[in-house]
Amino acid sequence: MPDTNAFDTDTDTDTDALRLFDTGVLRLFDEVARSGSFTAAAELLGCTQSAVSRRVAALELAAGGPLFERLPRGVRLTPAGAVLHRHAAAVLDRLDRAGEELAAIHGGSGGTLRVGAFATANADLLPTTLKRFADLRPGVELRLVEGLSPRLTDRLQAGALDVAVISDYPAGLPGDGGGRVTHLRDDRLLVALPQGHRLAGEDAVDLRDLAGERWIEAAPRGQPTLLTAACAAAGFTPRGGLRVAEWSGKFGCVAAGLGVSLVPELAARAVPAGLVLRPLKGVMPVRKVYAALPEVPLPAALEFVRMLGEWEACTASPT
Repeated sequence: MPDTNAFDTDTDTDTDALRLFDTGVLRLFDEVARSGSFTAAAELLGCTQSAVSRRVAALELAAGGPLFERLPRGVRLTPAGAVLHRHAAAVLDRLDRAGEELAAIHGGSGGTLRVGAFATANADLLPTTLKRFADLRPGVELRLVEGLSPRLTDRLQAGALDVAVISDYPAGLPGDGGGRVTHLRDDRLLVALPQGHRLAGEDAVDLRDLAGERWIEAAPRGQPTLLTAACAAAGFTPRGGLRVAEWSGKFGCVAAGLGVSLVPELAARAVPAGLVLRPLKGVMPVRKVYAALPEVPLPAALEFVRMLGEWEACTASPT
C-alpha cells in the first residue's frame, strides 16, 4: 500500500533534499510510468495532480534530465526514464517480496527454523516433531544441527540457532540454557547390559549390584554427574571405564563386555541387538530435557516448542 504521506499536497518538497532513490518517490514514478498520466497516477495514489507533477519535476532535477515526454494526452518515458523505471521496478519488486517474507516470518509460516538437539533426542523426540511441524508449516525451511548440550547452548546464545533441545545429562544444565528455557520431560536413565550379563534376566536391577562394574561414559572429569550422585546414594563410587562420547560407541563397548552404561529412555529404540536395557530399582536417576529459546524467539520456534511438549501424547500407542 502506498505511503500517502510521501505525496502530501499541503507542503512543498524541498527539491534539494529530495533523494533520487526515495522509495515513496520511486513508487510515484512507477505509477506515472505504468499509467502514462500524472492525473491517473494521482488518482491511484490518492493525491493531487499538481503534487505528482511537482514530485516528478523534482525527481528529474535530481536525475539530471527529463524522465518523461509531456504529450498532449499524457506522458511517456524518455530513454533515461526507461532506464530508471527498469531499476525502480526491480527495487520495488524486491521490497514487496521482502515485505511478504517478513510477514511470513512474523506469522510463523515462512523463513528458516534452525533447530539444535543432542544425539538421543534425534533418535526419537525430534524426528516425530519435525515431521508434524513440516506438515503444519510447509513454508518454513527446517535445519537440524546435532551436538552436545553445552555447544548447542553456545550456538543459541550466539544467534546461530532458533531452538536448542538440551539436557542436564551427564553433568547438569549448561550455563543458563539460553534466554528462555522450557522443561519438556523427565527422561529416566536405564542401565545397558550385555545379553550374557548375570543381571540381564532381572526385571529391574539394584544399582548396588553393579558396584563392581566398569562404567562406559564420557562425563567431564572432576564434575559430579547423575551417575556419581546415584551411586553415592547407593553407597559406593562407580569404577571408571572407557571414555566414549558417541552412543553407538558406548553400545559397542557394552555389547563387547567392556562395561555397563546408563542409557536415556529416549535412546531405547536405537539400542542394537546384543544389549538389554533394565530399569533401576528404587530411586532411579532421571535427566531433564529442555527446549531453550533466545530472548526474542521466532513465532515458528514457539510453535515448534509447543509441539515438542505434545510429543509424548502424539506418540503414545492407542489402548
